[in-house]
This record gives sequence, structure tokens and C-alpha cells, in this order.
Amino acid sequence: MKAQQDGDLLQEDSPQDNGDTETNQYSSITPPSSPADVDEPFSTYFEEKVAIPEDVNQVFSFRKLWAFTGPGFLMSIAYLDPGNIESDLQSGAEAGFKLLWVLLAATVIGLLLQRLAARLGVVTGMHLAEVCNRQYSTVPRIILWIMVELAIIGSDMQEVIGCAIALNLLSAGRIPLWAGVLITITDTFVFLFLDKYGLRKLEAFFGFLITVMALSFGYEYVLVKPDQGELLKGMFVPYCAGCGPTQLEQAVGIVGAVIMPHNIYLHSALVKSRDIDRRNKKAVKEANKYYFIESTIALFISFLINVFVVAVFAQAFYNKTNSDVNRECNGTSIPHQGLFPDNNKTLEVDIYKGGVVLGCFFGPAALYIWAIGILAAGQSSTMTGTYSGQFVMEGFLNLRWSRFARVLLTRSIAITPTLLVAIFQDVQHLTGMNDFLNVLQSMQLPFALIPILTFTSLTSIMNDFANGLFWKIGGGVVILLVCAINMYFVVVYVATLHSVWLYVLAALLSVAYLGFVGYLAWHCLVALGVSCLDFGSRMGLARHTDIYLLNDMDVDTMIER
Repeated sequence: MKAQQDGDLLQEDSPQDNGDTETNQYSSITPPSSPADVDEPFSTYFEEKVAIPEDVNQVFSFRKLWAFTGPGFLMSIAYLDPGNIESDLQSGAEAGFKLLWVLLAATVIGLLLQRLAARLGVVTGMHLAEVCNRQYSTVPRIILWIMVELAIIGSDMQEVIGCAIALNLLSAGRIPLWAGVLITITDTFVFLFLDKYGLRKLEAFFGFLITVMALSFGYEYVLVKPDQGELLKGMFVPYCAGCGPTQLEQAVGIVGAVIMPHNIYLHSALVKSRDIDRRNKKAVKEANKYYFIESTIALFISFLINVFVVAVFAQAFYNKTNSDVNRECNGTSIPHQGLFPDNNKTLEVDIYKGGVVLGCFFGPAALYIWAIGILAAGQSSTMTGTYSGQFVMEGFLNLRWSRFARVLLTRSIAITPTLLVAIFQDVQHLTGMNDFLNVLQSMQLPFALIPILTFTSLTSIMNDFANGLFWKIGGGVVILLVCAINMYFVVVYVATLHSVWLYVLAALLSVAYLGFVGYLAWHCLVALGVSCLDFGSRMGLARHTDIYLLNDMDVDTMIER
């Protein structure tokens, strides 16, 4: 019976149908675009697919670039969330312009990692969570899902709290933190259903929010007039004169804030929104090219916005003390009670205090425009974070719930702890929570970076588009570097806890954590071609490395067709 099915399938895919040998050779790796495509148009965001112009034969076409424009900009919003903005302003206030080169390097590394995510989605028609669901066994898959959900919850808490802080600033303290969280939850539900009016309208709305951020933080940049020479020196000279542990921790924080684990899963899903003929190798290659160009443009814009924030606080508040700010604020009507004690300690700022000091030094307009920028950052990143949660949950668990039920569940998981924090925490004392959330997200990075390098390196999944030797080595080195930097950040944070019981707990959790990371890394090394680790193949359990490590996508596809 199985042989008969295979024979029918081979006959169905035979080149004699259209005479296109290259197309049919490539179609052998094409899986269904999602596990649910067989039955109904079940999805969020993908109920409409954007058509790609086919009558354009130039090497480069602006019409085609415009058709592919959208997913990269939604992805870039994670580089502009309130956590990133807070990291930017702290970098400027504590190190001046000296760490701009770290921000540039982190953004370039982020672009290379996003390239891998987009290629996986384009080539396979499946996003990273769906591929993990098909390829990892049950226990690792569930653990991986839990880890990614923790990253999404941590990111979402920062984003929603950022919106609530912005509303508090805009209302001069009249809207408390908990009320701002409830408002954010409500309007996020409303905005998320904009895609019912058309995918391009939803993407245009995100473009509008990015424009609001650019104008808001750009206004602050023009107002403060940063030293352009120092800015360029800090951006292109990889050196930090006179820097100590504080600046080192800030540099590590920049990398952790920019490269976010859930964004890899998000981008691999967003690229499915274009109508690409994945049976045509040329069309897939073209899609990869235009998506990379679009992602480069989107991340360049996000980098400029981040530079605006760093430069404003580097120029205006580097080496300032609490006493300096307190004295300036006393001459204004800006509420600042208890924020800046009258001492000579170096100024410490977050997105709330940042708005206040801008108001004290540059007038109320600077405060309100800053708050508008933070609100746009928080609202846009909250929406994309919700999409990430839905893609991850649907992919790992293969949920087949109604659209509203899925949105409600993914929002509830992330919002419940946020609301509790908002009720019991003061808007002026959230720094400790943000530090913990940054550490939480840093710890989850391997659970996105290792799988994406693993799957994009396998010819059984990617065929001709699998990573070459350069990308395997380069990707491995970059991921190792990023994970090492973020682990340093975690160790520094744990060292500040000053509790023997917490140290013991951290040690026990570290053993389990490193064991699972080691498991994923072993699979990744086998995928990269380290044959000495391919124990199963040597024991006769598989035909070759790719099939030993993972189920062959071709076989799964043929069985499902």
C-alpha cells in the first residue's frame, strides 16, 4: 500500500506535467504552509496573502520590493520596544556616545539572524515553531515552548508597562499604572483585529506607529543638538575610553535588548504573508533577496531611532548628578518629588525618569512628545508580541481554536503577571523588575538561535538554500558570542542577589538549563556537519546526519499530500 502511494506521488510530481525540471526538483522539499492548510484558511494574519507582481523581469524592481515590504518593519518593532528605549537612554546617560558602536554591531548581528528566520519561512512555508513541532520529540518540544513563552511574557510585561508609563506621563500622573495596563490591554484587542480590514492596512498602521516614534525621538534629537563629531566617533570607533564595570554591563544590556528570542519566531511566520510559488526555485530565491533588502531598510530605520535616544541622553545628561537634576527640576512645574535625591550620585534614569528630566531641562513639550514616542513603541511592540505568542502557541501545540480564543489565551498568559506588577508596584520603582525581565529574556536566547541555525543548515529541510560553510561557521560563532554575552549578564545579575538560598536555587536551575541547551547544541553541531557527534548514524540508526537528527521533510510532505 505504501509503495503504491509513493508511486502515485512520484507520478503526480513527474516533470512531464510541465517540462520544468528545476521546478519539480525543488518542489520535492515543499511542505504544506501550515499543518492546518489542508482543511481551512485557519490563521491569524494570513487570511489574505499579498500577490507578488510577475510581469517584472529586471534584476531589481521597486514594485516587487513594495510587495514584499511589511514583515520586516513589523519585525523591526522589537528593536524599538520600551525595553530597547530604556537601554538606549541608560547607555547615553552612563557612557555618553561611547557605546554606539555596540548598538551598531548588535543591530547588524540581529539582521543576520533575522535573515535566517526569513529564509526558513520562505523556503519551507512553515515558521520556526511549526518546524520545531514537526522535528523535535515531545519532551524537548514542550520544554522549548515553555522557554519561548517565558521570553514572550517577559517582553510583553515591559511593553505593556511602557504603555502604562507613557499614559501616566501624558496624564500628569492622573492615570495610575494599573489603569494604564487595562487601557493598553483593551486597545490592543481592538487594534489586533485591524487585519480584518486588509493585511496591508494593518502593516500601514504599524508603519504609522514607527513614523510617530521617529518624529517624537527625532524632535528630542533636534532639540538637544548632540555633538555630531562625538556621535560619529562613538558609532564607528570600537573603543570605550575610561569605561568600567558599569559601562561593560550597559554594553551587555544593549546586546540583550536588541536581539530578542521571540522575534526570530515572529519573523519566520510573518514572511508567509506573501503569495510565493515555493515550487519555483527562482521565485524563492527572489523572495529571499527582497525580504533581506526590506529587513535591512527596516532595521536601519530602527537603528536611527535608537541613535536619537542614545544621543539625546548622552549629550544632555552624561555625567550629570542627582543634585544637578534636582536643582533644575525645582525651578519647573514638572512633578518630580522623590525621584532625584539631593546628592552627588550619578544620575540613573529609566523611561519614566527620562521623560521627567527632559521636561525639567527642555520644557513640558519635550516630556509630552517623549511620552507619545514611548506610547507608540509600547503599543506597536505589544501587538507584535501578541502575534508572536499566537504563532508560537499554534506552532508548538498545533492549536485549532477560534481566532478570538487564541488571542484571549495568549494575551491572558502575558497580561496577568503584568497587571499584578502594576497593582503592587509604584511607577517610580520599576528598575528592579526591568533588570529581572532583561535577565529572563537573555536566558531564553539559545532557544531561538540554536534551532534556527540547526534547521537552516539542513539540506533535508532547506535543499539548495541550506546554509553554506561560511554561514554555518559565521552563524555558529555569532550565536556563541551572543549567548556568552547574555550569560555574562545573567551571572552579573545573580551575583547582586546576596542570598545563599538564591545562589543554591540558581545553581540547581543552571544544571537543568545548561543540560537542555547542551542537548539543542548537540543537535545543532550534528546539523552543522560535526560527524564525530553523530552517534546514531555510527550505530546504524540512520542513513545520514540530516535524517538521523531530524525527520526528513520530504517524507512528511509526501505522506500528508
